[in-house]
Formats: sequence, structure tokens, C-alpha cells
Amino acid sequence: MRTSNGPRKRPRAERGASRLSLLIVLAVIALAAYAAYNYVPVAYHAYLYRDFMQQTVNKAAYPPGQTAEWVEAQLRAAAREHELPPVFEVRAQNESGRMAARVRYERPVRMPGFTYQYKFDHTAYSSGFINAQ
Repeated sequence: MRTSNGPRKRPRAERGASRLSLLIVLAVIALAAYAAYNYVPVAYHAYLYRDFMQQTVNKAAYPPGQTAEWVEAQLRAAAREHELPPVFEVRAQNESGRMAARVRYERPVRMPGFTYQYKFDHTAYSSGFINAQ
């Protein structure tokens, strides 16, 4: 039976390995947090704009109804509030009794080491239950 005379000494090659592992993990966490800090607001505003698009086409389709130009004007007016880039494409049209609006844009998002192009391309159709077809 062996008795312990205190803490076991580690070989020289093993000293500092846990400290290096901690630094690597902290660096990866910091890079992921930086990427999320830049990406999440862009994705969140895109989500809110999708919801706004749906509400707008539903309002336009409900009697007495609005024109496609009104829908485009509403979507353009809300662009600044939802932090859309200055250049984006908006098209609205009445398709067989339902209002449809399509918005497309690209927005650069800075990531660690590169720039990601966030592409937004969404078409919102008015709900079918509003218009009796």
C-alpha cells in the first residue's frame, strides 16, 4: 500500500494546459457573442418587418380595401423604423382578390473575419378568411 506524501507533481509538458484550454474556450465564446451581437438585431428587425407586412396586406384587403400603391407607401414609410437599408425593392399587387406584397433587400452583417450578406426576400399574402372567395 502506497501512502501519499502530498500533491502529485505533474510533468513539465502538462503544466499550463488547462490555462490554455480556458483561453481558447473564452476566445470562442467571445467570437460567438460578437457574431450574435451583430446578427440578432438584423434578424429581429426582419422578423418584425415580416409581421408588419402581413398586417399591412390584411388591412389593404379588408373591405373597403386599399390599392397596391397604398401598400407600397406603407411599407416604404415603415422602412426606417425597422432599420431597412436605404435601397430595397417593394412590389405590391392584387392577385385574384388577395393582396400580395414582396420586399427584397440585402444588408451586410459584420462577423469575425468576414462580412455576411443577410438576404431578406419575403412575400406576404392577405389572409383568405377576410375575403370571401
